[in-house]
Amino acid sequence: MDILAAQILNSLFYASILFLIASGLTLVYGVMRIVNLAHGNLYALGAYVTGWVMGLLVGPMSGPPLFLLLLSGAIAVAAVGAILEPTLLRPLYRRAEEYQLLITFGLLLILEDAMHLLWGPHPLTSGALPDLLGSSTIFGAVYPNYNILVIAIGFTAALALWAVVYRTKFGVILRATSQDMRMASALGVNVKRVYVQAFTIGCFMAGLGGAVIMPISGAVLGMGIEALVLAFVVVVVGGLGSLEGALVGAIIVGVVRTLGIMYFAEIELAVLYLIAAIVLLVRPAGLFGRA
Repeated sequence: MDILAAQILNSLFYASILFLIASGLTLVYGVMRIVNLAHGNLYALGAYVTGWVMGLLVGPMSGPPLFLLLLSGAIAVAAVGAILEPTLLRPLYRRAEEYQLLITFGLLLILEDAMHLLWGPHPLTSGALPDLLGSSTIFGAVYPNYNILVIAIGFTAALALWAVVYRTKFGVILRATSQDMRMASALGVNVKRVYVQAFTIGCFMAGLGGAVIMPISGAVLGMGIEALVLAFVVVVVGGLGSLEGALVGAIIVGVVRTLGIMYFAEIELAVLYLIAAIVLLVRPAGLFGRA
């Protein structure tokens, strides 16, 4: 029973991280129709900024206020996104998709080199937050409370995004712009501002994913590539542009990844790609995608 409980919690923990990353990727594509290849390194940037800020402030600060430092990485990446959209991406909207792929791939490389330049080749680590929270016993399994906090953050973010997109005026504008940008512009919607806001929110989600994983796995060069690949598996399974799909896809990938690590570690990634391939064969747009 304790092993089953631990595996379920591990699956939910991993699904929460994947949802934070994939939701930003799918939101940007859903509104702007951009496949942002730099999204994984924006996630890594969130981890680096959070690790750097914690390195500066753990000591002068202590106790519950330390958890506010998790927002530092997310806010920093959101600010970077608010600068990147109008300066780097906006001039490419009228060009073929290949230009967007090339520019975001170039951004991926630039971000990797920038993190190497700023923080060096060695990982940034800080275990202050997991140490502060300790562990609990759940159905016989001793489980870190920090991981439970990450699960809560992931599912709270899913609920908040759903509420913003489907229950607010801003969400109506987002959906209208994603359906027909020219019609929305003709009706008076400031499409440029909507694009900046959507890209900033997408970057915030990526940065938040990096921020919450940093106290456990640290910030290390190359972490963004692995996250990007898994985020693509999530959005392929769930459907590119669908928030519901991102959540369901993250849970599926989280469960398969956890079982894979335990029972078939040698072919864990192959099984994930096989699931994505089967979904594409049965539903080319993904489980919740629209053709």
